[in-house]
Parts: sequence; structure tokens; C-alpha cells
Amino acid sequence: MMTRFLILSPLLLAACAGMQAPEPTAPGAMEAAPVETPLETAAEEMPADAAEDDALPGSDAIAPAAGSLGRTVASLGAPGEAGMWLKTPLVKAETPGRITYEGKTADVTLIPIPGEPGAGSRISLSAMQAIGAPLTGLPTLEVAAR
Repeated sequence: MMTRFLILSPLLLAACAGMQAPEPTAPGAMEAAPVETPLETAAEEMPADAAEDDALPGSDAIAPAAGSLGRTVASLGAPGEAGMWLKTPLVKAETPGRITYEGKTADVTLIPIPGEPGAGSRISLSAMQAIGAPLTGLPTLEVAAR
């Protein structure tokens, strides 16, 4: 019985990654404030025509410069997908990156996915193990481009 649970756990986590939590109903329950990332602030301050000027000809997006991209909450991605990667809306193009969780870091490939910059991300099993994050948890990661 326990073996079946362990086998199905990653699948259930992956299925739940896209679900939105219900509003708290308990009296005095606190609401979590959305995480504001530096990328969101920069996007709001940048004029639309400035972003177009920075794009390469024939390219929809450019790789971000090295540095902090912000924070994201990550769930375990497809366990069968090998490699060290983080699928996140914090990037617009695939780029090398670094993630940090509770003082432990790992070099990963940052892969763009649709969504707002504050939306959640999916992390590979190898990357999650490298930073010592709980496989059944939802760790908050610091994400940086290299």
C-alpha cells in the first residue's frame, strides 16, 4: 500500500500544481500577500517601446541578463524528465540559471512557461534533490540568471 502511495505521490502533486487553493473561511484567517518579484517591478516601469528596442531581429524574446529574477514557489515537475531544470514564467527564453533554497544552490536550465512572473514553477527531481527541498513540499526558491 505504501509503495503505491509513493509511486502516485509525484503524479498527484503534478496534477495539483495548476489548482488554485480555496479562500480561507476560518474567522481571523490571514490572507497571503502575492510575492512581488523584481522582474514585475521592472516590467511595469519599462515603456513598451523600450522593450521592443531591446529585442533581437527575428527573436520573440531575449535571454535575461545575469542576476536575480525573483522568487517563485515550485512544485515537483515530471519525475521522468531527466536533468537539472526549472520551468518558470520568470524567463522568456531558455537560459542558464541558479536556484537557491535555504542556503543551498544548484545550477539549472531555466525554461520558460506561460504565466505571470509571480505564478508558480515546476522543478526537476534532480534539482529538488540537489538543493535538499522536500519532494512533497512547495519550496520558495530564489532564481537568478547566470
